[in-house]
Amino acid sequence: MAASATGTPGTPRVLRAMNDRATLDLLVTHGPLTRSRIGELTGLSKATISQMLDRLQSAGLVRATGAQTGGPGPNALLYEVEPDAGHVAALSADPAGITAVVADIAGHEVGRCRLVASAVTEAVRHRTAQLVAEAVDGALRQAGLDHDDLKAAVIGTPGAIDPRTGQLRYAPHLPGWHSRTLRAELAEVLGTPVEIENDVNLAAIAEQHDGVAQGRDNYVLAWIDEGVGAAIVLGGTLVRGATGGAGEIGYMPLPGAPLARDEDSTRAGKDIGGGFQTLVAASAVRRLAGGAVSVEEALGDEAVLKELARRLATGLASVVAVVDPDLVVLSGQVAQAGGEALRAHVEREMTGLALPRPELRISELDGDPILIGALHRALTQARHTVFDTSA
Repeated sequence: MAASATGTPGTPRVLRAMNDRATLDLLVTHGPLTRSRIGELTGLSKATISQMLDRLQSAGLVRATGAQTGGPGPNALLYEVEPDAGHVAALSADPAGITAVVADIAGHEVGRCRLVASAVTEAVRHRTAQLVAEAVDGALRQAGLDHDDLKAAVIGTPGAIDPRTGQLRYAPHLPGWHSRTLRAELAEVLGTPVEIENDVNLAAIAEQHDGVAQGRDNYVLAWIDEGVGAAIVLGGTLVRGATGGAGEIGYMPLPGAPLARDEDSTRAGKDIGGGFQTLVAASAVRRLAGGAVSVEEALGDEAVLKELARRLATGLASVVAVVDPDLVVLSGQVAQAGGEALRAHVEREMTGLALPRPELRISELDGDPILIGALHRALTQARHTVFDTSA
C-alpha cells in the first residue's frame, strides 16, 4: 500500500510517506476511523498516529468528522479522507452520446452530465475532444468545480486503443474517435491526464471491485448489449492482447453468423461487423421475436429465450475452452433482461460444449458498469498522486 516516494528506502521521509498512504487507503476502504482503530489496523504507535493525522490534516488530506459514541470513556474523534483533496472524471462514450460523472477523491459522485449526440450538430460531433470537454464541463458546473480541480479522467469506449499506434480500433461506429493524437487532445481540453479504456474492460473492473467477481483472479465478463464483447482476467491481470483487441468476441466467426460487414448498419451503430454479435446482440434478440419489440418483451418468449441461450452457449464455450476461467459474468442490456432464466438456460446448453465448467453469474451491479469501472480506474490514478506525501 506504500506510495511512490523519492529518497532512500527506509529513510524517515519514505517511511512517513508509506504510513501516510497506508492510512489514507484504510480511510478510503473502511470510512471514518478513530485513532485507536487506525492503530489496530496499521500496528503504529499512538504517538506516530497522532503526528501522522496532524500532518495529514495540515496537508488537507484528512479531516475530523464527528465522534464515535456509545463506548466506555470519552467520545473518540473520527477521521476521514478530505473529499475535496481532489476530483476525477469518469466518462462512457457510445454512438448515442457521452455520459460524464465527476467524483471527489473519496469516490462520491458530485456531478453528472449526459450529452446526446443527436442533439449536437454534425460538425461538433466530429470534434471529439470538444464534445468530451462539453460533457465534463456540464458535470463540473453541477458540482461547482472547474478543470483545475480534476486530477485524472478515464473514458470508456467501444473498441480498444492499439498500444503500438495509440489509435482506437474495433469501433467503426464511433466517428471522430480514431485520431492518433486523440489522447493528447483530450488531455489538453480537460487539463488533466486522460486514459481511454475499452468499455467492457471497465465493466470487468467494476465487477472485480463491487460485483460478483470480487475475490476472483480468473474470470471472463461477457458484455451482451447493442454490441458484444468480453473482458478476460487471468491471474488477476486484465488480458489486452498485442493490439488491445483481446476479448473482441463480437467478431468471432460462428456457424450461421454472417461475416460480411453491413456498412449502413455500421454507420447507424447497429450490428457492427459480422460474427457472434450478429447472433446475440440486442438487435438479434429483437429479430428473433419478430422485430418491433423491446429486448425485455422478446425474452419474455420462452422460444426466443432458449434460442438465445443456445447461441450464447456456443460462443462462450469457445472462450471457456481457451482461457479456462472459474467464473463467467453475463452483463449488458440483454443479460439483464434475460436474468436468472437466461443464465440457467445458458448453463444447461453449455453442458458438453466445453470441458471446463465455470460458474455462470448475471451481473448484480447497481448502475452503469462502464462508469463504475471508469470511476475506479480514475480514482486509483488520482490517489496515486494526491496521496503521495513524500514531496
